[in-house]
Amino acid sequence: MGNKLIWDDRFNIGIENIDKEHKKLFKIMNKLFTANENKDKSQWFCREGIKYFKEHAIRHFSEEEDYMKSIAYPGLEMHKRLHEDFRLRTLPALEKELEKTDFAQDAISHFLGVCAGWLIGHTLTEDHAIVGNEETKWSEFLPEEEQGAVKQTIRNLLYDMFELDAQAVSECYGGERFGNGVYYRLIYASESGRQREIILIFEEKLLLATVGKLISSHPSQIDVTLINASRYAAMQFTERIKKHFSKTELYTLKSEHLLTYEQFQKAIEKEHLRYSLLYNTGEGYFAFCSFMPQQVSEKSDELHTESEITHVKNYLRMNEQEKNSGKKKLLVVDDSVTVRHAMKNLLQDDYQTAVAASGISAIRSITLDRPDLILLDYDMPVCDGAQILQMIRSETAFADIPVFFLTGKVDKESVNRVLPLKPQGYLVKSAKPLDIKKNIDSYFERATG
Repeated sequence: MGNKLIWDDRFNIGIENIDKEHKKLFKIMNKLFTANENKDKSQWFCREGIKYFKEHAIRHFSEEEDYMKSIAYPGLEMHKRLHEDFRLRTLPALEKELEKTDFAQDAISHFLGVCAGWLIGHTLTEDHAIVGNEETKWSEFLPEEEQGAVKQTIRNLLYDMFELDAQAVSECYGGERFGNGVYYRLIYASESGRQREIILIFEEKLLLATVGKLISSHPSQIDVTLINASRYAAMQFTERIKKHFSKTELYTLKSEHLLTYEQFQKAIEKEHLRYSLLYNTGEGYFAFCSFMPQQVSEKSDELHTESEITHVKNYLRMNEQEKNSGKKKLLVVDDSVTVRHAMKNLLQDDYQTAVAASGISAIRSITLDRPDLILLDYDMPVCDGAQILQMIRSETAFADIPVFFLTGKVDKESVNRVLPLKPQGYLVKSAKPLDIKKNIDSYFERATG
């Protein structure tokens, strides 16, 4: 079944004229979705339909702003800026792409995905705020209370937008992989040149269960239309959060990027995360990371409207190749960043290699994405390798995960201290890298032989 915007009661804000106009925009979009999937429909029909959608949307923006003026809505200026950004930046760029490709099916699908995501996100966030469904203002909180306020605000938004009763499972998410994820980065800048980066991480099944179900009655896989719809819904989600960044500075969107997991890890490991929250929504995991970068961000391709179609397709292709690679999953647990990087560089060509810097991070990583083998540093501060292994063995779901100890000592006493814990083996950090890898390769050969 093709794409179709699904209207439900969540989109009603309780103002008859605005709700009526929203429904009309949804109907126009659905006619365009149908026309784009029907090759018998003429190009003229799509041209005229898109033109009609644009004219209707702009008229609706004006009418909505007039209503906000009539009730002295305090968020009018911010709301107008979002309308203007869509009208003056997003729509013209999309129209340029349509003309350049002579209204090719891919370009129309891109237009529809972007507009669908923007409509979904804007209606469920900014428009609902008009009638008082406003999240708590962070400015009312003291700095030590801000983390809790951020956490609750995001939880409220997840419920308001998608009816998900999300539970925060970590306030210090360290970037551990969870299943198959989509990593979306937004970079904002103020007039003074200060930057803020936000990275939103969605488990794929969460996108299918939320945005996917709003643009298709039976979503089955992540595709270009869903990614584009999710991006623009996520932008609106983030707008509701970023307005509280500063009382004195206005931050505007500078660039956006789709990151691989490797790029995401490199981006966050260099920075002190101001917020790093992980949620279990019941439909999949969601994480929110925010920081003010002290250096240039990890290099990744910026999304530009004229190249979005190709970029998103390539991104989905890379994700699909990784999912279908058949590589075994390794988790390297070591408090030394040097060791973590060295092991990752040694192993990542042949294995999906995740890293953790502490026992807490290791347990969280194991919970989120079960590895096939754990390489565990024996000598770590606070919680050493023996304690971590005992925690792993005490959980029925993890008890059978094989563990190799990483040790810097090869004396008889140290080895004898490791053996009673019954690891599958141990690796000496000072050994030659190729010997370390050969031991790991041999283990898997024996295990599958």
